[in-house]
Amino acid sequence: MEQVLALRRQGMSIKEVAAAIGYHPATVSFWLKNGGPPAARSVADEERVIDPRWAGRIAELLRPAPALLATSVFEIIAAEGFPGSYPTVARHLRDLRGPRFRRAAEVSVPIETAPGEEAQFDWSDCSAWTERWGLGEVWCFGCILCWSRFRTWWFTTSIDREHTFEGLVRSFEAFGGVPQVGRTDRMGALGSSQGRRFKLHPPVLDFACHQGVEIKACLPGDAKRKGKCERPFRDLKEGFLTECDALGPPASLAELNDRGQRWLETRCWSRPHRTTGVAPSERLAQERALLGRLPRRRFDTAYVDGRRVHVAVPLVAWNDVRYSVPPKCLGQAVTCRQEVDNDTLEIHWAGRVVARHRVVPPGSDDQWDPDHRQAAEQAALARAAGRPFLRVVPNPEPDEGSPMIPVGLPDGDFAVAPIDLAARYGGCGCTGKGTR
Repeated sequence: MEQVLALRRQGMSIKEVAAAIGYHPATVSFWLKNGGPPAARSVADEERVIDPRWAGRIAELLRPAPALLATSVFEIIAAEGFPGSYPTVARHLRDLRGPRFRRAAEVSVPIETAPGEEAQFDWSDCSAWTERWGLGEVWCFGCILCWSRFRTWWFTTSIDREHTFEGLVRSFEAFGGVPQVGRTDRMGALGSSQGRRFKLHPPVLDFACHQGVEIKACLPGDAKRKGKCERPFRDLKEGFLTECDALGPPASLAELNDRGQRWLETRCWSRPHRTTGVAPSERLAQERALLGRLPRRRFDTAYVDGRRVHVAVPLVAWNDVRYSVPPKCLGQAVTCRQEVDNDTLEIHWAGRVVARHRVVPPGSDDQWDPDHRQAAEQAALARAAGRPFLRVVPNPEPDEGSPMIPVGLPDGDFAVAPIDLAARYGGCGCTGKGTR
């Protein structure tokens, strides 16, 4: 209004003032006749859509998760019977927390890709949430088709090469085909950097040949090149994980993966994407015809490595723990295999499985299969047939009728009867005096 009065004092007409400030001439005329714009409309709290009840519920959701997105808040309270719209919730949160985004420092242009041309993948660290929930260090593998925007998530505990292969295979199976290019950053698990060049490791080349996909890495400092993969990680952390904080964290990694899958199904795949305007599941149905065929045989993503069995004891080392094998494998070359996110170790010899063990933490005691130990003891006794004084002493077990009662002895010296060596070693000529 002050600007309107200043322009009028300069001799400008109402039409000229309206054009200068961007309002309709009738609006300017109304302001001048009534001394200013009308007062803001006031609404009683009980007449508002977000009344004290819903305002209290929103505050309750924001208490454990202050950064909870407006979309997440709306989804939760709408399921509880909220009658209002999403813009109403967004305006309420904007009044509470202020605007979410600020002006970008630089202009960016989206990169368009053809159907079936490219998928982008990367890892995102979720440990800030999962460690608080008692799940330890957890990472999320994300992969997205650039044209349809169909994405997948997989939560796991490692980001090594085998887990990266497993995440890609799972994503390709969810897509129903293989894209021409898989783009990511310069992962050390996949290759080594040589200036601007990125050289893939031989196992990665084998994986690419098996799947029929070309693995490409972004140039140094060009993380935005895979922005279609990075942007959904904002939904992961500000949406899904923050909702888990507000509604109750998962109790296990399997539950986290299950909840993440259902979140994608209800909140991402079936809803129109803000850029394409079409649901990713609908676009995927069109893009699937242009994807490469899945291999007939699934790529083996397990940890596989060769080992040599000890020459005297039927044990083979795996992750700082020794596991037993049959005695006939002494000194032989074997192959150890452990599937990703599985606690079973298989040991192969001569083309067949000779041992299975449950994997224990590194540094644990030797893990013996009872059959392997019995066979090893029998073989050791058979070789010692000429030494009858050697025998295997089993661990004594107390009788059920007479339980063992621990007896505590006080500190101090005790009188112990001398040992009669002649009686103990009778017939060997040892008297215990002057012998060495």
